[in-house]
Amino acid sequence: MKTRIGSVGVAVIAVIVVGWSAVAMAQAAGKPLAAVTPIAGATAAATSAAVPAAEATATQAPQEPAAEPYSYNPEGRRDPFVSLVSRGFQTDPSGKRAEGLSGLTTGEIVLSGILQMRGVYVAMVKAPDGKTFNAHVNDRLADGTIRSITPTAVVIMQEVNDPLSLVKVKEVRKGLRASDDVKQ
Repeated sequence: MKTRIGSVGVAVIAVIVVGWSAVAMAQAAGKPLAAVTPIAGATAAATSAAVPAAEATATQAPQEPAAEPYSYNPEGRRDPFVSLVSRGFQTDPSGKRAEGLSGLTTGEIVLSGILQMRGVYVAMVKAPDGKTFNAHVNDRLADGTIRSITPTAVVIMQEVNDPLSLVKVKEVRKGLRASDDVKQ
C-alpha cells in the first residue's frame, strides 16, 4: 500500500523539522522560547503550531540541578595517579636525607678503592656529588647495610622496598672494576 504525501504535507513536515531545530538551538544558547524567530519561507500557521508544542514539552522537562565540584577522598587507598612501575627504594617525601654515608643508596655509590688497616678492610666509596667516604663492615646505607669487604669487592645487603616481591633483602656486590659488579 503506497501513501502519497502532497506538496503541502511535505512543506508542513519541513516547517515542523525546521521549527524544532530552531527551538533546540535556542535552548542550547540559553534563549527563551519566545525569542525564537520563524525561518524565512515558513508559514505562520505551521510555525505557530510547532512553537506551542515545543513550549509544552520544554515546560515538562525537569531542570537539572547545578553540579557540585568533584573532590577525591582517598580514605586510606593508594593514590591512583602514582605509577606502579617505579616501585622500589623511595626517598623521604620531604626530600631530606641523612648526611654522609647513611644518606646514600646502594645504586648511588661507586667503589673507588679498598684499604687494609690493622688487618681490617675499609672501602672507599664515592657519592654522586664527588665526595669520598670510608665504609666499614656493618655501616648503614639509606637502603641497606655493608655485609662484608673483600680485597676486590664490597657486599651490601640491600633492603627491597617492593610490596609485590617475596624477597625482602638482596645481596649486591660492588667491585673495583665495572665487570665485578653483580646483583644477586
